[in-house]
Amino acid sequence: MRTPYITLLVMITILLAACTPPVSPTQPPASAPALTLPAAAPSLTATPASNPISVTDAAGRTITLPRLPQRITIAGRAIFLVSHAAYLFPEAITRLVAIGETSQGSIEFLPVVDPKLKEKQRLKVDVGPEQVAATNPDLVIIKISQLERLGKPLEALGLKVVALDLESPEAFARDIKTLGVLFGNEKRAAEITAYYQARLDRVKSIVDQLPEDKRPRVLLMQYADRDGAVTLSVPPMAWIQTVMTTLAGGRPAWKDAAAGSGWNKVGFEQIAAWDVDQIFIISYFTPVNEVVKKLKADPQWQSLRAVKENRLYGFATDFYSWDQADTRWILGMLWLAGKINPEAAKGLDILTETRDFYQRMYGIDSATFDQAIKPLLTGDLP
Repeated sequence: MRTPYITLLVMITILLAACTPPVSPTQPPASAPALTLPAAAPSLTATPASNPISVTDAAGRTITLPRLPQRITIAGRAIFLVSHAAYLFPEAITRLVAIGETSQGSIEFLPVVDPKLKEKQRLKVDVGPEQVAATNPDLVIIKISQLERLGKPLEALGLKVVALDLESPEAFARDIKTLGVLFGNEKRAAEITAYYQARLDRVKSIVDQLPEDKRPRVLLMQYADRDGAVTLSVPPMAWIQTVMTTLAGGRPAWKDAAAGSGWNKVGFEQIAAWDVDQIFIISYFTPVNEVVKKLKADPQWQSLRAVKENRLYGFATDFYSWDQADTRWILGMLWLAGKINPEAAKGLDILTETRDFYQRMYGIDSATFDQAIKPLLTGDLP
């Protein structure tokens, strides 16, 4: 496997645009199920570069290419979700020729995994179809939410476009299978799927130790401070944040406030009325540890039972918060399981899991992990 290397100083100098999580089309289960991801492609033989290939994308469309794409562009909004999934495949380093610029905050992950990143064209978040076409791609990969705005105009220009979803564990597995076909590496897709499934099974074994009526009531909220105006919001029931909470053994307390297709603002009176056992705070743009410290110092928040019992947590984060439909969602679910049910999860070492994730998913060796990733770990982590 490849062993990329980058210094933390270089990483911190990269400033990029922000992105918020999109809607998932999949309703979460009422309780943690025996979730099984779709199987990877049955053929584990690398596809010859000259053979035609065909995939069904997240929009249910069949896309046929005359051969394996050698020039792939990733463009549009929410693109870090797509690019991080693509880089699970070693072929991405040589076959990606252009990629969108996007990040939450000031740090970007891609320089850690792609030593050829500087050779690639970087596209703005609001890139137009003509600019994408100018990269001369064999294939353009986008987020499904970008299909109308960007995907269809690209197809009108004669380009091949594949849309990915990634917004639930099941959709993630299907999209990994699609990427395996597009990169001609279905064996790698099977390895990735097996890795995620093993951890889903482990979390289920933890959750099963806690009867349904004994599982804690949990409140998960996003904190945002825009020019001094602070808002707290809860995710819809269909979004991966709620799905992970349920799979990790929590009972989401915000069901009645989770209408609509986006984050739903909630006031302190509602938060107090829920009187939950645990509170998890997500913060995409303000360091989450600073947010939690601020909330714990607030006399109003000190009146909450979860705060009194020291069960107000900052959601685990490195380059990105682990609550999103990024490849790190599996770490977020493991971490949540350990917080929601700590007695049953005593053998779960999240730092070891994180190191293993980066080594097995991205080929990052231990020394690079210690230098470039471990210092970024924030939230309620060791």
